Amino acid sequence: MGPDLSAFIAALPKVELHLHLIGSASPDTILELARRHPDSGVPTEPDELTSFYTFRDFPHFLDVYRQVALLVRTPDDVIALIAGLARDAAASNVRYAEVTVTPLAHRYVGMTREQTAEALTTGRELAAREFGVALNWIFDIPGPKPGFAEETTDFALRYRPEGTVALGLAGPEAASPRAAYRPYFEQARAAGLHCVVHAGETSGADEVWSAIRDLGAERIGHGVSAATDPLLLDHLRDNDIPLEVCPTSNLCTRAVTDIKAHPLPVLLRHGVPVTLSTDDPGMFGTSLNREYELVADTFGLSATDLTELARTGIRAAYCDEATRMELLTELDALTG
Repeated sequence: MGPDLSAFIAALPKVELHLHLIGSASPDTILELARRHPDSGVPTEPDELTSFYTFRDFPHFLDVYRQVALLVRTPDDVIALIAGLARDAAASNVRYAEVTVTPLAHRYVGMTREQTAEALTTGRELAAREFGVALNWIFDIPGPKPGFAEETTDFALRYRPEGTVALGLAGPEAASPRAAYRPYFEQARAAGLHCVVHAGETSGADEVWSAIRDLGAERIGHGVSAATDPLLLDHLRDNDIPLEVCPTSNLCTRAVTDIKAHPLPVLLRHGVPVTLSTDDPGMFGTSLNREYELVADTFGLSATDLTELARTGIRAAYCDEATRMELLTELDALTG
């Protein structure tokens, strides 16, 4: 990729729609927290942390993620993560991001739900004021254990800090079929929240279908297995259901074993709405600019192709219309 395309990518006004708060933390932030909480078992030295972040497979990634989550124990820790996230996002000219937060992770380390909501509000204000990044929240159900879905949904609906836009679902797909969560997404939808579901990351296309049909998912996190099902590709395209594609994440968790075999080109050729994201940039050593550069290098995408990825993200965002129009206008001005 030439310097002109790299500069173009850096200048693109972007949104990021698939970004986990805990996984966003830079290595420096994690090292600081690990030294603050040495009983966590998370490495406190850079080389050791690099090895710690070398994932064997998706279950191993989830184990590491849970261990890192235990570092975030106070409202100040949450605010520090948000500040770091906003700083790093601004460096990729991300102007708006939807951040996936797992409220249960903070309660399990001793924070009250009120403290979590207040920390998110404070961090959101800081991100806008100091870094010019607007943030909204997606609260995700992290998996199938009893009570997880009820408590997450209750937090999203009862506490609903400013910027709450959606209920999400993550966790291991094999252990938690998407259809089991129908009642919670019905509650969220009735309360005016959007529905965003991880599906088809490490499972087959059936779970993507289930996310759409059973949960009413309006966007799909990852969804890369959709490339194996032509009828699903048609459905995503014809119903304008975006996929939040995270190439480096897929490679790091072994959801995809070779970046050249990533299904992104299949999705784009079929006209499926695709937006690029980093997922857990601190853990995967990436940024949104790098994701754009990676797909441009690997698949020969042009400036026009990259512009459409950015445009799809802006259109798929759950931001206010004034923000959307401002970003689209800036994008049009950049690309002529």
